[in-house]
Amino acid sequence: MAPSALPLGDPAPADGSFPPEVLQALPARAGKPLGLYVHIPFCSVRCGYCDFNTYTAEDLGPGASRQSYPDTLISELEFARRVLDEAGAPARALSTVFFGGGTPTLLPAEDLARILAAVRELFGCVPGAEITTEANPDTVTPESARVLAEAGFTRISLGMQSAVPDVLAVLDRTHDPRNVPAAVEAARSAGLQVSLDLIYGTPGESLADWRESLEAAIGMGPDHISAYSLIVEEGTAMAAAVRRGELPDVDGDDHADKYLLADELLSATGYGWYEVSNWSTSQATRSQHNLNYWLDSDWWGAGPGAHSHLAGLRWWNAKHPAAYAQRLHQGISPGQGREVVDAEAQALEHLMLRLRIAEGLDIAEHNALPGSAPVSPEALAQLAAEGLIEPEKARRTSSHPQGRAVLTLRGRLLADAVTHRLAG
Repeated sequence: MAPSALPLGDPAPADGSFPPEVLQALPARAGKPLGLYVHIPFCSVRCGYCDFNTYTAEDLGPGASRQSYPDTLISELEFARRVLDEAGAPARALSTVFFGGGTPTLLPAEDLARILAAVRELFGCVPGAEITTEANPDTVTPESARVLAEAGFTRISLGMQSAVPDVLAVLDRTHDPRNVPAAVEAARSAGLQVSLDLIYGTPGESLADWRESLEAAIGMGPDHISAYSLIVEEGTAMAAAVRRGELPDVDGDDHADKYLLADELLSATGYGWYEVSNWSTSQATRSQHNLNYWLDSDWWGAGPGAHSHLAGLRWWNAKHPAAYAQRLHQGISPGQGREVVDAEAQALEHLMLRLRIAEGLDIAEHNALPGSAPVSPEALAQLAAEGLIEPEKARRTSSHPQGRAVLTLRGRLLADAVTHRLAG
C-alpha cells in the first residue's frame, strides 16, 4: 500500500468510516485472521508500576460504572458491526477474542459471558476460536471459572507476577500468592487452558526470589508462561519513587541474568519459547491472540483507550471511560484519532515483530515488502558469526531462498540491537 496523505494523529470521523485506500485494501485482507480485544478498565488497586488505561473507581460517570459498562461495551460492538458492513468488508469470523484490562474478572462472570454472547452474535467465531480473559488470582473461583467455560471462554491468563510477598508489595499487587494455585485448579477443573504472567526485575528482587517465582509457576503446571522484564514507565508511582531514591532503578545486567534463568528452568521442564517473552508447552497452547499481533493480522479494539488495526489503518478510542461512553451515547464513534501507516513503517514493524518469534524473519519475504530496506547476505552472515542468530537457519534453502534470521538465546537478550542492524 502506498503511503497515505493522512497525517499521524488525524481525528477519527464521527461515523467511523474508513479512508479510500483502506477500503481498497480490505478485500485482500479476507484471508487474514481477525481478532477482538475487549478492554475492561476497572482495577481494585492501581499498581505502582502500571501505566495501562485503568481506574480504581467503580463508577466513572454515566455509562462507565461497573454495572452499566457491559451495555456500553456492547453498544460499541454493535457500532463496529455497522461500520464494517457499510464499508463492504469481507465477512470474517473472529479467530481470537481477548478480554484484558484492568481486571476483567472484577466484573461478574455473568457479565463477561453476556459480552461474549454479543460478540458471537455480531461477529461470529471460527470453530476452535481462542477466547481468553485476564484475571487477578483473587477473583477466580470454581463457580466463576465454570460460568466462563460454559460461556465459551477457552483460556485464562492469571496475573501471578511473583510468588514472593515482598516483591508483590513493591509492585503494589494485593493478591495473596497462596490463591494462585487455587485459581489454577479452578480454571483447570472447568476445562480452561491456563497461562501465568510473571514480572522480573522488580527493585529489590534477588535472583533467588526470581527462581522461587519461576519454580512456583512451573510447579502449578500451566499451559503457558509469560515472563516480562519490568519497565519503569514515566508517570507511574514507581518512577516517582525511583527518582526520589526510594527504590533502585532497573539494572540491565540483572534483567539479563533473570531472563537466562527463566529460559533455563522453563526449557528444562518442557516449555518452549515461541516469542521472546513467552513459553508454552506446545504449539496448541501458544497465545494465538498475541501471535495475531506479531504476524500483522487485523484486530478491533473495543473499550476506552483501545487500539485497532485494519488493513494498515490504526485508530484509538477516547481514553477516559466517561468520554468513551458519552460518544457512544451520542451515536458516534468512540474513535478519537487514527493514522494510516506508510509502507516503510510497516516493513520495519514486520522486521521487528517477526524477529521476536521462534520462526524468525524470512529474509526474502521481508526484502520483497514495499518500503523495506533489504537485508544483505553479508549482514546476515555477520550476525550469525557473532552468535546472535542461528547459523543453520540463516542458510539458503528451497523454502527460504534468502535464509531466515532466528534469534539465538544471546540474540534474544539483544533483540533490539539485532533489529536495528537488520534494518540498516
